[in-house]
Amino acid sequence: MLIKLDVANYDTAKKMIDIQIPAYKVEAELIGYDGIPQLQDTVETMMQCREKFVGYLLGGELVAFISYEETEQEVEICRLVVHPYHFRKKIATILVEHIVETISQGRSIRVNTGALNFPAKGLYQMFGFRQVKDIEVAPGVFITELRRN
Repeated sequence: MLIKLDVANYDTAKKMIDIQIPAYKVEAELIGYDGIPQLQDTVETMMQCREKFVGYLLGGELVAFISYEETEQEVEICRLVVHPYHFRKKIATILVEHIVETISQGRSIRVNTGALNFPAKGLYQMFGFRQVKDIEVAPGVFITELRRN
């Protein structure tokens, strides 16, 4: 079940951090880089975040979320986070589908992910995202920008 998350609420932000840190540790291993900014987040920095968040509940428990920012022309997916215990349950697919079908309302969508994060890139490509460019964020570490028009 999808729900809007109030990131300014301490308990919600704490639950989100408890999902985000293990999930980004997996990505850090995949791409060989532990400098992912989201690994530095705390409950307090999460509570100050201006992104919009949609969570996924499984059995009444928050297990995943997606965040985005939007303008009149574009939606940017900022985070797609699934707790590792819940990988391979199509939860990320449901969250991306929500952005594509409900939030974007015909606007283009942009997302960045680790260039070596092939599962994430495959997921986005399944929804019609195309790779635009690779950006070096640290020596030898690249992220891929993908877009869907």
